[in-house]
Amino acid sequence: MNQLKTKKLLQQIRYKPNPQLILLRGLPGSGKSTLARKIVQSKPKFCHFEADQYFYSADKHYQFNPQHLPQAHQHCFDQTKAALLSGKSVVVANTFVRKWELQGYLQLAQRLKFNCTVFTCEGKWQSVHNVPGEVLKRMQQQWQIF
Repeated sequence: MNQLKTKKLLQQIRYKPNPQLILLRGLPGSGKSTLARKIVQSKPKFCHFEADQYFYSADKHYQFNPQHLPQAHQHCFDQTKAALLSGKSVVVANTFVRKWELQGYLQLAQRLKFNCTVFTCEGKWQSVHNVPGEVLKRMQQQWQIF
């Protein structure tokens, strides 16, 4: 997402007084986490969640385990739901490669009558989690436009 689009997004968020859900999607290295942090800095009442947070230890060491991906995504969703139910706004930064991966969040926002916005990040930076090339290529092939 370029600086102009980022600035426009941050302005849109500032002018919405009610709790909201923002879903950031994109391939690894596209800038999702960076944008989520900018949103939280700009709007401190936002919570930021992503499945990758599940893989950090208490001492901030990242140790990915693909066998725990379902638990990581469920944990992210549960945190999001709890925050929204408590009246907080949330930004979720996950790949959301396929459209169905967004559905639980979209349904939750609809059920709670919260505004939900989906943004696609398209930057091309090195993934901080060193996603293998073959995994990235598979994700690119599976990518669905929302």
